[in-house]
Amino acid sequence: MWLGLILTGLLHASSAPAFAASVFVASQEAGQLARIETDANAVTATIDVQAGPAAAATDAQGRIYLSHPDHHAITIVDGGTNRVLKRLPYAGQPFGIAADPDGRVVYVGDWKAGHVARLSTETGAIEATVAVGKDPANLVIDRGGRLWVADRESHQISVVDGARMERIATIPVGEAPFALGLSPSQDRLYVANVRSNDLSVIDTAKLKLLSTVPVGAMPYGVATSADGSRILVTNQHASTVSVIDAASLTLAGTVKVGRYPEGVVVSGGNAYVANWFSEDVSVIDLASLTERARIHVGEGPRYLAVATGNRSRHSEAVP
Repeated sequence: MWLGLILTGLLHASSAPAFAASVFVASQEAGQLARIETDANAVTATIDVQAGPAAAATDAQGRIYLSHPDHHAITIVDGGTNRVLKRLPYAGQPFGIAADPDGRVVYVGDWKAGHVARLSTETGAIEATVAVGKDPANLVIDRGGRLWVADRESHQISVVDGARMERIATIPVGEAPFALGLSPSQDRLYVANVRSNDLSVIDTAKLKLLSTVPVGAMPYGVATSADGSRILVTNQHASTVSVIDAASLTLAGTVKVGRYPEGVVVSGGNAYVANWFSEDVSVIDLASLTERARIHVGEGPRYLAVATGNRSRHSEAVP
């Protein structure tokens, strides 16, 4: 798992000014973070982040946080200047990652230890830990400071109060939950379940399961349109994206993309999908539900993050 080339952490392209919207693509085998400008759908910079970046998070300032589970580290990148700011050592196996909006702390799901750790981004010191389920895969943080954790081998979502570092609920979902996505209003959490080939829909106020929606084979990524009307789920083994109508929770369409799609993010009227095996990013027009472009990136693209002004979002990845 999480194999990558040993690289040096240097910047391969000159620093670029901040753009209105940028999609950052983490390529695990290449050890790179590629910057795609959404107005041109082209790679404008490639940042060397060292081997094996697995998952990513962003803060409100546009910084990008990458976990390196096999190399026991977290890399912090300035998305405005394309520079690696620092690399924090982590003694365990960090995988899922979420950042506080102000960037003061980062939360890490330790794949082997079965807990979530809160780290200072200034010093890398662990401030607190909280036990969750088996193999905490991915994390998202809501505006109230609650962490939603996909406990892959416990088949549940753990809900954690990030300030107190206390688990406040567990919610059973499908088999091997992995990818997580909050609706824009944050009243729903969408969970892609890898082995049961479905999407769990959770009411975030009542902390209960609302519905289960069938999708394609091996769903590994989830995102929503900007208005929340559509849910996009990448299906790794089908090489497709399922588009779900959020109101009716029924299939609105299926889009063919590259080989082994994983992470997905939305920027404006387009969705961007990382295709792990075909080493490219599919650009999907959300109005027509068609693939409009493919953008070549480094080997093993699995995770994406989008930064727009002072807002950042991220997608999910899988070990």
